[in-house]
Amino acid sequence: MTRRISLLVAMLLSLAVFGCSGKQKEAVVVYSPHGKEMLSYFEKAFEKAHPETDVIWLDMGSQTVLDSIRTEKENPQADVWWGGPKELFETGEKLGLLVPYKPAWANEVAAEFKSASDFWYAPFQTPECIMFNSELLTKADAPQDWDELLAEKWHKKIIIRNPVQSGTMRTIFAALVAKELRRTGSLDSGYAWLKKLDKNTKSYAADPTQLYLKLSRGEALLTLWNLTDVLLQSRENNYPFGFVIPKSGTVSAIEGIGLVAGARHPKAAKLFYDFVTNRESLALQAEKFYRLPTRQDLNLEIDWMQGVTVTRLDINDSTASANQHDWMDYWQKHIRGK
Repeated sequence: MTRRISLLVAMLLSLAVFGCSGKQKEAVVVYSPHGKEMLSYFEKAFEKAHPETDVIWLDMGSQTVLDSIRTEKENPQADVWWGGPKELFETGEKLGLLVPYKPAWANEVAAEFKSASDFWYAPFQTPECIMFNSELLTKADAPQDWDELLAEKWHKKIIIRNPVQSGTMRTIFAALVAKELRRTGSLDSGYAWLKKLDKNTKSYAADPTQLYLKLSRGEALLTLWNLTDVLLQSRENNYPFGFVIPKSGTVSAIEGIGLVAGARHPKAAKLFYDFVTNRESLALQAEKFYRLPTRQDLNLEIDWMQGVTVTRLDINDSTASANQHDWMDYWQKHIRGK
């Protein structure tokens, strides 16, 4: 996968360095899980503001972004890493994949939304939820909490994005293991919870597009996903999706941005970073793409959040973050399909 990504970037760079006028442009390569809608929008907006620059973006799962940047460490292809849970950015920081950069708004976010050494910052957060096919289920009939997903009535009615590549699913799975760990004091109870969910899972989708298509066609009724994509796909792309915020609480993926170490286009990378995290861009991301900004200096009236109550799940966030990789490795080896 990462080899193909590197070859694709090289091909795109060779095609993009010259504009219509024949003058050479500076490229900026962005790896991101934010989806083609948001990436296309900000590609055009940034190039309009900076016509001397050409944005090349690759949309991929959060874990795939980290794996690609790690594989390319000796010959970096990306300039900006935009999006994905902070746990992956923390890993990237430890592996030396990022360089420090302190944006002008650094003091406007709480400590939980930034690296203490400025390697990454989180401009927004994304609550996780239960998503369902609204043509086949009413909101009242859908599960109202995480534990209800384990009921016999949902046997083989659930489809899940493959957690190995998905930052969203890794965040959710780690939170659910941490929930059981806090409740019982036993890690085994967390693994038992995931095993029961696996028994009710019909299939694991290779990417978000497959997840949306299979759920919309009724191949399954439910999934675990993030609120941002539920709203985006239902309101903008007319998918029959509804959502439930679990009544016991949920977690939010804290979505980071960082500059790749050894990037080929550091000047353009900083310009792009600053552009997509300025006040105007964050307001647009909230309005058009259903993102929740973390900056304390933004007072936005977000209509789609009216009536939506997000309660924090009672877990130890540090424990979930520190153990996410090991827990997912155990799930892959000992739970999935066993």
